[in-house]
Amino acid sequence: MTSIKYDFKSCYDAYDFSHVDYEEINTDLEPTSFQEACEDILRDLLIKWGLEEAPKPKPVVLSDAMKLLITRSKKARKTLPITPKSIIFNKTNMSKHIDIELDTVQIFKSVYDMGKVLNTEMACREHLEKLRWNGEPICPHCGSQRENHYKIKGRTEEKFRYKCKDCRLPFTVTVGTIFEKSTVPLQKWFRAIFKFTTNKKGMSSYELMREIGVTQKTAWFMLSRIRNSVRCREDFEFDGITQVDETFVGGKNKNRSKGKKVDNTQGRSTKTKTPVFGMLNNGIVYTEVVENTEGDTLKSIINAKVKKGSTIVSDGWRGYTGLYKHYSHKVIQHNLGYFKKGSYHTNGIEGFWGQLKRGIIGVYHKTSDKHLHRYCDEFAYRYNIRTMSVGEQFNLTLINCDERLSYKRLIAKV
Repeated sequence: MTSIKYDFKSCYDAYDFSHVDYEEINTDLEPTSFQEACEDILRDLLIKWGLEEAPKPKPVVLSDAMKLLITRSKKARKTLPITPKSIIFNKTNMSKHIDIELDTVQIFKSVYDMGKVLNTEMACREHLEKLRWNGEPICPHCGSQRENHYKIKGRTEEKFRYKCKDCRLPFTVTVGTIFEKSTVPLQKWFRAIFKFTTNKKGMSSYELMREIGVTQKTAWFMLSRIRNSVRCREDFEFDGITQVDETFVGGKNKNRSKGKKVDNTQGRSTKTKTPVFGMLNNGIVYTEVVENTEGDTLKSIINAKVKKGSTIVSDGWRGYTGLYKHYSHKVIQHNLGYFKKGSYHTNGIEGFWGQLKRGIIGVYHKTSDKHLHRYCDEFAYRYNIRTMSVGEQFNLTLINCDERLSYKRLIAKV
């Protein structure tokens, strides 16, 4: 039996739907709707069999405000398009006033003065709102900045809840900060931040536990969140005289018990110690935990952070060989007993390493390789703001506490 081949394309072009009596098929069906349905079915079959090309989808152009709202799981009222002053998809930046000044709120001289004024949840929220918003609440969802956002009244006025006039979503001053959804009162958070910022050698979780009355696990989590917030998140470039040096963080082999001694760990061994690279320029220090201190590792960081043509001051470590190609390289031969060449030296970065190691040995006693970079960021942050008063340091840290770190992410395996 011979198979019959059908030319569907020609049949489709020749067939006419005009002779169909639609009332006999369905009296309630409109002729146009039935005809369109038949045409859609035939078109889908022709596309499936490859006899007709599928129509190209029309691109849908969405406004920035629409893109922002459709990424949220919650539904918002259709009040688009909205025109806030700035729409930034990073909550940590959009929820802060563009012209933040540390002296817009009271500057405390001691933790005692801070405790007398900020002694209630309402007082803490007022201080934080004035510091972050300066009288103009900023919606962390869409970035709308208004003085007349709706204020939600509930059973208590201490939460200071608002509703955005543009995207219609509720928010508070703690949304997008380390205080969001935290069961720890703001009074305890503020006291922890004040002690963390002003203690030169740091503050252990056990000390904070006894200070504010929380568990050790909660205190460690709070300190880890603060360390994560104050880390260097801005891309920068050093210019001028930059001191560079590397150090190794870890216990000495001679201080270990007999059963824990490891052979060949003296000097620059990485068996039981972790290398940390640091740079100091004009009183600002930058640290980075590295895998090794080879030339490729160190010079890649220097090339990314130091402007070409600047002056690099280092010791005689071979990893810095070749910097003269792009920089004015000054070498201080410490192994020969020299610690200064004219006005060039590395005493500044060496002094910072002393503070870091004294803090780890005297306060924390031990740091794991996984969290060492957070402790380095903590000491670098305190070193960089050392010229400010304690009140300015406290207000600046409150502004920087704008990135929430979950406990699951904190303890996750690297």
